[in-house]
Amino acid sequence: MRERDFRGYRGAVPDIAWPGGARLAVSVVVNVEEGAELTLGAGDERNEHIYEAVEPVEGVLDLCMESHFEYGPRAGWPRIRRALAERGLRATINACGRAVEATPWLIEEAVADGHEISAHGWRWERHVHMDEATEREAILRTVDAIARVAGTRPVGWHTRSATSLRTRDLLIEEGGFLYDSNAYNDDLPYTVETASGPHVVLPYAFDTNDMRFYNGGGFVFAEDFAHYVIAAMDRLYAEAAEAPRMLSIGLHTRIIGRPARIGGLEAVLDHALGLDGVWFATRAEIAQAWRAGLGLQAWSSSAAVGSTA
Repeated sequence: MRERDFRGYRGAVPDIAWPGGARLAVSVVVNVEEGAELTLGAGDERNEHIYEAVEPVEGVLDLCMESHFEYGPRAGWPRIRRALAERGLRATINACGRAVEATPWLIEEAVADGHEISAHGWRWERHVHMDEATEREAILRTVDAIARVAGTRPVGWHTRSATSLRTRDLLIEEGGFLYDSNAYNDDLPYTVETASGPHVVLPYAFDTNDMRFYNGGGFVFAEDFAHYVIAAMDRLYAEAAEAPRMLSIGLHTRIIGRPARIGGLEAVLDHALGLDGVWFATRAEIAQAWRAGLGLQAWSSSAAVGSTA
């Protein structure tokens, strides 16, 4: 039976200081999945059916679904990009490989703005049922697509939903990743031992996430998103008086980028900027800072398998 860790830090948080003496690390993650959703039009086995409504269309191309996903790159991303740029903030763009190929200009704009490009799988799909060869190929195709368009290979990975039991091992073996976000079990990074040494895990969050605008998730108005995320931020900021904390804010171009929702993101960003000691950072920066705080050797992408300079 696989051993699980229910204890975590239990109050024994490592004595780690964020850069500049910051109290709270804030990680804004923009998921770019459009073009990587399942669709018969791309030769996939079925159509994706999760968007504003859950309505499977089987056996024929679902033009309604495709149109929903097209909204993100066309109209949502420019709003998100502007909200970040006007405040001088950098985010982690969590991109599927096939989405990168479908919207290379979006990735190029993100790189020009200084955002990190991390990997979100080849297609927008779970890895839990993949065999090893299929999963290995998905990882390598994603790394290659991002490296070609972004100009540098990704150093972070986050699988949609459930991973396989071997996902992290394959990331270490084939991808040379600094970190992964395939966990939801803490408000701080932690390390796991691998064959290549300590590997950083940056837990992600589904609650401070715009996905809750969908399918009965509880968010209706922009203020719902803002109130919830700000409440999480304020609690973590207070706890950070005693030990460092990290907040992940999950975004999707086709969700928060809607005109009635983008104001919620802007309110969250402005609230954070009004607090002393909030560090907006890419996930790669947070992972590097955590390694440094633990006294581990700085991780370099030049040492990664298949790295692209």
